[in-house]
Amino acid sequence: MSPSTIGGINLLPEEQKREIYSRIVPKELLKRFNLPGLDTTRIQSFFKFKFAPGSSDVEISLFHEQFFHDPILYGHLTDTVNGQIHILLYILNDPDSQRFNVDHLPDGSSTRFGTSQRNLEAEAAALSFGLAPGQVRRGLRLLAPAIAAFEQFIISLGHDIYFVEPLYYHNAIIFERYGFTYQLGRRLMERVETGFSENGDLQKQLDNSSPFRKPDTASRIRLRSWAIHDGILGEPFTNVTMYKKVGKSANISTCPGCHW
Repeated sequence: MSPSTIGGINLLPEEQKREIYSRIVPKELLKRFNLPGLDTTRIQSFFKFKFAPGSSDVEISLFHEQFFHDPILYGHLTDTVNGQIHILLYILNDPDSQRFNVDHLPDGSSTRFGTSQRNLEAEAAALSFGLAPGQVRRGLRLLAPAIAAFEQFIISLGHDIYFVEPLYYHNAIIFERYGFTYQLGRRLMERVETGFSENGDLQKQLDNSSPFRKPDTASRIRLRSWAIHDGILGEPFTNVTMYKKVGKSANISTCPGCHW
């Protein structure tokens, strides 16, 4: 019987694990970077996954060049207590774009993408360049085919639903637009919407006290996300979990009047 969980896949022989995890990679990504098929031996130095023995989570990385610093695709997946698939982190990086070191401090220590500590100079530069919190490079604008490929992976495991944990506010907005629904965190999102509305408490904190709190922040999703990352809520953006039924289309319009 084929495995239905990450923990089950991790118990398989190397070749079988590689075949199953390769289903996550959209063909558009391979074509864009002229990479060999994931079923060939040549891809092994580009497509990597790691996990602790006996664990129920896995980190997957696809590189366009063998020794490049950042993968073009990175995913951290785990099992829920009910054996469903939960995406903890999913990143698509454009390797040709400028890199901003928001993921580590000048001494090399990790910031966990700014969630544990912050490289403020790098973040301000990333903000000015047009990136959102947590981005070290521009994205690849391949989220739609990436979601389609991931849902085929989900179907192949016998599931019709999966979960995701948006690390930042803008991630949650993007997921809403692709048909995800809140399991946890809708009240927090509503609190953000109210706070950034006219005369809201968050709107009043857009006082130029930092590069992340400019007066024009309220009407732009990306800038809202930076202000929230900067602590404008008085608490971290956490405890937000979303789920999606396979094949469900977006039907939610969030933040009317906002743009990216």
